[in-house]
Amino acid sequence: MRAGVLYAPHDLRIEERPDPSFGDDDVVVEVTYNGLCGTDATEYSKGPMMVPLNAPHPGSGHQGPTILGHEFIGTVVDAGANARHRIGERIACGAGVSCGECAWCRAGRTNLCAGYYTLGLSTHGGLAEFVAAPSRICVPIPEGLADIDAGMAQPLAVGIHSVDRADLSPGDIVVLLGVGAIGSFICAALKDHDGPVIAMDIDEARLAVARQVGATDTILIAPDATPADLRALIPDGAQVVFETSGVMGSAERAFALAARGGNVVLVGLNKTPQPLNLADIVLREVNVQTTVAHVCGHDIPAALDLLGQVSLSSILPAHVVALDDVVSEGLDPLVGGTARGKVLVDPRRG
Repeated sequence: MRAGVLYAPHDLRIEERPDPSFGDDDVVVEVTYNGLCGTDATEYSKGPMMVPLNAPHPGSGHQGPTILGHEFIGTVVDAGANARHRIGERIACGAGVSCGECAWCRAGRTNLCAGYYTLGLSTHGGLAEFVAAPSRICVPIPEGLADIDAGMAQPLAVGIHSVDRADLSPGDIVVLLGVGAIGSFICAALKDHDGPVIAMDIDEARLAVARQVGATDTILIAPDATPADLRALIPDGAQVVFETSGVMGSAERAFALAARGGNVVLVGLNKTPQPLNLADIVLREVNVQTTVAHVCGHDIPAALDLLGQVSLSSILPAHVVALDDVVSEGLDPLVGGTARGKVLVDPRRG
């Protein structure tokens, strides 16, 4: 099979690989679409951060060149003896693999599993013609839901989990600080919230998409806006602030936007230390929530259900690229910030 394999930063190769082996509980999926996100772009441009190129991953045991791709859908073409899905079934894969037995899994927090690993980040994934996946992390795609929409299930599930972590109350003022890809999916996941949803971004095109997805208000902010600048925009603050970009200084700006007793949900990832005025946060009793990935058994079905109600592909235009063009038309635009809509790779196309 053909696959996109990461060897080193800025070294992703399209090459022939053996078809994946699989166990009794696994399915083999012929990939229809594999979505690309900021995490893939970061691993390609600045990594390895999660991909175990140089040391074994503690969960998967994998080390070395890795087939990327953790947002994929496709059709089951082979299945182990104990697999839950039949050959010919369309599925969306959650990608995150949990043990099902540790304390976190028993509590329903499978994304915090002690042995958690992710297909396409911790071991081989879906940027290939075929991928093997545990059948328990695959969810049937409802009949009538187009592949182009189903291809957004995994990132939408991340948005749904982020909203679940926010502890929203009816009527809360919500601010989305950054409405790139994940911010847009969080905005979509807020579909049923009955209070104001205010999107802030430095890019008017992103704000236009946010309005279509469901933001009730949008505010264009300057790239160098200070925390005080943002606080002046909403003097009483917001009950919930989602920080989605992870850029330097973004956490400080998010806390400035929060109301007294409000919640800040940190979604964006940045491993660089950032300054925070902890005294101000403590004195205003601002709560901090973090969120990672999704809970497959709950959030992937919820995402597929929501995609059946709202065709996000018509709002977040899907840019489908061939496997051979994944760097030039997928990863490079994501790294450069010029990508528009959702980038989906069709591994069946050369």
